[in-house]
Amino acid sequence: MNWVIDFFTNPDNWSGPDGIPVRLLEHLEFSGLSLLLAMLIALPLGLWIGHTGKGALFAILSANAARALPTLGLLVLIVLLMGVGTIVPVLIPLVALAVPPILVNTYEGIRNVDPDLRDAAYGMGLRGGQVLGRVLVPTALPLIMLGLRVAAIQVVSTATVAAYVGLGGLGRFIVDGLATKDFPSTIGGAVLVALLALIVQLGFGLVQRFLVSPGVSQRLTIR
Repeated sequence: MNWVIDFFTNPDNWSGPDGIPVRLLEHLEFSGLSLLLAMLIALPLGLWIGHTGKGALFAILSANAARALPTLGLLVLIVLLMGVGTIVPVLIPLVALAVPPILVNTYEGIRNVDPDLRDAAYGMGLRGGQVLGRVLVPTALPLIMLGLRVAAIQVVSTATVAAYVGLGGLGRFIVDGLATKDFPSTIGGAVLVALLALIVQLGFGLVQRFLVSPGVSQRLTIR
């Protein structure tokens, strides 16, 4: 506990290029861009597969294969091939980490919508895209948001690996602290990452409460 207090009360940790604000912004940059790219890939693909039923097996197998990739090993390999001139090397493994939960949850959310609800929408004269946008997505939104939340937490927690190949982020406190036996820095960095992951989880919970209609939420509660 004293180490944590020492870390957060040390003014040197709050200023300069190695200070907490700069490292936090770097961490948020890695995490935010990775999550955005993963959403651009996985959301449309998951919606299309869930709605049409085409390519489901391939998508699920690919997602499971991506989950098995060692993030740190993939990062080191990309750095060896590309160098560290940009943040691209850290984005690739983080995107690979974030795509599976978004893709699988989006697909499962759309696929598990009550068939009677789908049929009723078609019976009202709605077409494929309209059924997807007006009926299926709003109903599947809780599961889709769960996938986004899981992906975001995983990315925020794993972005610390960037420090292992000389990049920035909150992982610098952990890696540099271990290298120099500066344990207040190591523990303080770990606390920062844990707090950020908790804030992300709470933030997604608030967004879900705002986006998901009361009728869908009530139906899930009854179940």
